[in-house]
Amino acid sequence: MSFPLLTATAAVPALGAVATAAVPAARRTAAKWLALAFSLATLLLAAVQLVRFDPDAKGPFQLTESHAWIADFGVRYALGVDGIAVVLIALTALLVPFIVLAGWHDADPLETESSRWRPTQGFFALILMVEAMVVIAFEATDVFLFYIFFEAMLIPMYFLIGGFGDRAGERPEAETATQRSYAAVKFLLYNLVGGLIMLAAVIGLYAVTAHQLGTGTFSLTEIVQARADGKLEFATTTERALFLGFFFAFAVKAPLWPLHTWLPNAMGEATAPVAVLITAVVDKVGTFAMLRFCLQLFPEASKWATPVILVLSLISILYGALLAVGQRDIKRLIAYASISHFGFIVLGIFAMTTQGQGGATLYMVNHGISTAALMLVAGFLISRRGSRLIADYGGVQKVAPVLAGTFLVGGLATLSLPGLAPFVSEFLVLVGTFSRYPAVGVIATVGIVLAALYVLVLYQRTMTGPVKEAVRGMPDLRVRELVVVAPLIALLLFLGIYPKPLTDMIDPAVEHTMSQVEKGDPQPDVRVNDVEAAK
Repeated sequence: MSFPLLTATAAVPALGAVATAAVPAARRTAAKWLALAFSLATLLLAAVQLVRFDPDAKGPFQLTESHAWIADFGVRYALGVDGIAVVLIALTALLVPFIVLAGWHDADPLETESSRWRPTQGFFALILMVEAMVVIAFEATDVFLFYIFFEAMLIPMYFLIGGFGDRAGERPEAETATQRSYAAVKFLLYNLVGGLIMLAAVIGLYAVTAHQLGTGTFSLTEIVQARADGKLEFATTTERALFLGFFFAFAVKAPLWPLHTWLPNAMGEATAPVAVLITAVVDKVGTFAMLRFCLQLFPEASKWATPVILVLSLISILYGALLAVGQRDIKRLIAYASISHFGFIVLGIFAMTTQGQGGATLYMVNHGISTAALMLVAGFLISRRGSRLIADYGGVQKVAPVLAGTFLVGGLATLSLPGLAPFVSEFLVLVGTFSRYPAVGVIATVGIVLAALYVLVLYQRTMTGPVKEAVRGMPDLRVRELVVVAPLIALLLFLGIYPKPLTDMIDPAVEHTMSQVEKGDPQPDVRVNDVEAAK
């Protein structure tokens, strides 16, 4: 029996969460180091996955594990990874150690007498628990198993947002707690509603397979194979209804307009590391699931819904970017920018081209890295000044040049500057979209112009100009903070110049997904001019 690598990759952070939570209350520093150690161990296992994964191997999934779980209902503990899943697991495992380091002091007890004790151990344990659930969601090839962890990750995220919110700002403590609770409840309710609708679709999927196959199943591979063999056929209305149930839940998680409104509240009230966990890690489960489940389980319904989804994606791109331009709060600006970027990702997925879907998957990775770099540096900036308002800053680059420089690189990556990683993925999404839907591709490019506007205006207002008195004594990045930011900046540069290691893993999985949807890339319209024709 081979080593269960996929199980171990999810089990290590789960065990780390339990071990960290069990550390005595007085030993906060020990709990932090323990959490960091378990996150690094998870990163090592994710690296082993990358090494053992063979992009040229046949079959949809590798490193598979399958065991009976709830046999009476056809539920199995079934895991497997393709090129899309393995790079997203690597992204998750990479970011969590930086999230732990960046949040090193975010859950330390407050000194004011009116403040409650903030359990440091619980903060880091919850982060590790979220990592474990996200990893197993990426690995699950059983629909029911995926659903369990898709929903379960809401619980630790709720406590991270509501119990460990941002301390920056001059609001009274009671108002801060109220806003934090509002953001946490809104996050939970939106995602719970999406999850309940998906649950109805999951039950419907089981009923259809039980009726036509004789035995109900939740196995993605079995359902896809049964459809290919002609043993399983969905009625048109049934397939569309099931697709909408799945897609609605994933669109909430992504988030896609108009189901996005929980994100700015959650990212604004959460600490910067938790905001990174939300948008760079947890939200990727939604877009990943569109590729793995929506397109493969319901190919005809996916094609049927494509025109509407493309419109929603365009609205997300433009709406998110326009609202980012008008923001006065740094963290909410980054949140609306992420809504715009998720619009690009969904656009690439439903462009139904290999360039679009490959670019969308690469965009998930690159957006995670660039948003982490920008948000974490913004968090370091906010912790120094004690304010999230853009107007409270000015001239920071003169007193903290390294902080300003890393903030600029993170911002330039967010606007997809050529030479930085997001440019490659955004370019592929636009090329893939334009080749099938030229008008949609042209409209989407407006989002690039708006991104340049909100990023450069943000930098100009906070980092340049006269030095404001409140930032005059601001310290530059410390060693711990440099350890967090420097590797992310290096990755943005490396993947911007040489994305081939990722595309080599992603492309075969994208081609497999395209084959399930039975969509081929549009052929170029080659026109020969009269002179050449005469020759």
